[in-house]
Amino acid sequence: MTNTTQRAVLIRAYGGPAAAEIAEITRPEAGPGQVLVSVRAAGVNGIDWKVREGFVREAFPLQLPAVLGIELAGTVEALGPGASRFRVGDRVMGPLGGLGAYADFVAVDEANLVRTPQGLDDVHAAGVPVAAVAAWQSLHHAGPIAAGQRILIHGAAGGLGGYAVQHARRAGAEVFATASTAHVEYVRSLGADHVIDYRTQRFESVAQDIDLVLDYVGGEVLDRSWQVLSKDGAIVGTSSPDILARTPPGRRGLWFLNKPDAALLERLVVEIAEGTLISKLGETVGFGDIPAAIERNRTDPRIGKVVADFSR
Repeated sequence: MTNTTQRAVLIRAYGGPAAAEIAEITRPEAGPGQVLVSVRAAGVNGIDWKVREGFVREAFPLQLPAVLGIELAGTVEALGPGASRFRVGDRVMGPLGGLGAYADFVAVDEANLVRTPQGLDDVHAAGVPVAAVAAWQSLHHAGPIAAGQRILIHGAAGGLGGYAVQHARRAGAEVFATASTAHVEYVRSLGADHVIDYRTQRFESVAQDIDLVLDYVGGEVLDRSWQVLSKDGAIVGTSSPDILARTPPGRRGLWFLNKPDAALLERLVVEIAEGTLISKLGETVGFGDIPAAIERNRTDPRIGKVVADFSR
């Protein structure tokens, strides 16, 4: 591989597991306000397989071929015109605000990035930027959270859900959470008041009069959740772009898309480095395993985040 090309995981067309392939592409240059990051690790997210399959093509119109991946950690390799927040050699982490993290070098808007704290290695750092911020933003998306509110979190053991349980608990909410049998104790350890094993219980029989549902699962879980809402309750969904069309009359359903927020990320990263906010790394894979890890995320979601270590 010459120094003008690099590895990338991309799709040339929408499709199943084989649509995500490892290819060689041209190495980018940093544009105005951007830095070129030498990527050390990247987080694997549920959005990866949804983009690959074309499920969210309305929400994320793509020009194909497109490199997948939405968050990374690495080292600043070069500065674009006008970029001044970082120096070459700085360790950084952050979301792209779009796609393209699964490549050896990525040009990123410097405004999206924060410095990686000394106590956080690149692999752990790469799993933080999207989930930690999106969990906080989705929790507050329908309005302010008041102490004593009843909040139901679907997919509570995942990267997004794990942070949401902690954010909701800190806000003083009474937290109901769904998880599979193997993950019940983990979710309880994060501070959930009521953990519902969805393999043995229907959440409708436990959770009632809920003020806010955070739906990180979608599908029939969304459709079953309307009945547990309080009169003025709302569902915020990250997995069903058609949530508005599926919202019954008189109910409140909101589609959520996270936005980069470097100030919020900086605050959360300090808490993670200090250990006051738990960040769970579920699995680490090598660069060549990214396409398979994307598919596993669809068929067999893990506790915490899956991260690709580019040195493996």
